[in-house]
Amino acid sequence: MNLAVQIGGLALPNPVTVASGTFGYGVEYAQLLDLNQLGAVVVKGIRRDPVRGNPTPRLVEVTSGLINAIGLQGPGVDGFIRSYWPFLQQLKVPTIINIWGTSVEEYAEVARRLDALSGVGALELNVSCPNIKEGGAQFGTDPALLRQVVAACRAATRLPLITKLSPNVVSIVPYAQAAEAAGSDALSIMNSYPAMAIDVETRRPVLANVTGGLSGPCIKPIALKLVWEAAQAVRIPIIGMGGIQNTADALEFIMAGATAVAVGTANFYAPQTALQIIAGLRQFMRQENLADVRQLIGCARAGKGRAPEATVRHP
Repeated sequence: MNLAVQIGGLALPNPVTVASGTFGYGVEYAQLLDLNQLGAVVVKGIRRDPVRGNPTPRLVEVTSGLINAIGLQGPGVDGFIRSYWPFLQQLKVPTIINIWGTSVEEYAEVARRLDALSGVGALELNVSCPNIKEGGAQFGTDPALLRQVVAACRAATRLPLITKLSPNVVSIVPYAQAAEAAGSDALSIMNSYPAMAIDVETRRPVLANVTGGLSGPCIKPIALKLVWEAAQAVRIPIIGMGGIQNTADALEFIMAGATAVAVGTANFYAPQTALQIIAGLRQFMRQENLADVRQLIGCARAGKGRAPEATVRHP
C-alpha cells in the first residue's frame, strides 16, 4: 500500500501535512505526536526581520471556526535559523518553510537566504500580504503582482516553490494559472477568510485588530470548491486545506484534485488529528482494495452514480 506522493521535486512519505500558522515551528508539538509520521512539517511564516505581531486579544472562537489576528508574529530569518532550524533539521520528514514579505525584493531575499540552508524541503509563499510599494495591494489578489513575486522567488532558489493562494478573489483560476506560469511547483489552497466578531456586552470588536482570518470546519465547503476549480485549470500538484477534521474531510479534498492535504485549526484542539487521518487513509484504501493513494487524486466526477477510479497522475 503506497501513500507516498510528489509535490514538485519534494517527495512526501504520505499526503498529510499541517497548515502553516497552526503548528508553530514543530517543536511545540513534539511532545504531543510523532512528527516523523507526518508527510511534512510546515512551519509558521518567516519574514526577513522579526515581527511582534498584533496586540491581544487576537484569537476568538466562533461557530465551527476560529478567527485569528496574530499578525504573522515571527523571529525573522536569523532567529528562525538560530532557534528552530537545528531541531527541524533532525526530523526524518521534510520541512516546508512558509515565507512572506512586503515587497517582491523581500520575498526573494528570504528565499535566497533559506536556499542556502541544508535540508530544507520546500518554500511555501504566503501571498496574502500587502505590497507596501504598491499602496497595500495584496500579492495574492493581483495576478501581475503574484507573477512577479513567484518569478522572483523562482530565480532566487532551487527549492520547490509552493504558492499559498488567497481565497479573496472572484475566481481562483487565473491566480492558480499565474502562479504556475511564473514557476511555482505546487499550490496550497487556501488561506483564511477575512472575518470579525463583536462582543455584544461591550459593543466592541472582540479582536484588538478588529478583523482577522477565519479558519476551521465552517470554511471547508468553500475551500473544497476552490481546490476543485484549480485542479481543473492547472497541472501542478495542490495541497488542499480548510476545515479538515477527519479522514472523510481529507478524502474529499484528494478526490477533488488535491495531491496532499494540510490539517490546520484542528491541531489546536485535537493534535493527533493528522496522524489519525493517515491511519484512516490506510483503512479506506484497504477497504476499497486500492494499492496507491494516487488512485484517489481527482477521482470525483460530476454526475450521478459512483465515479471510476482516477488514473495515477503524478510520479
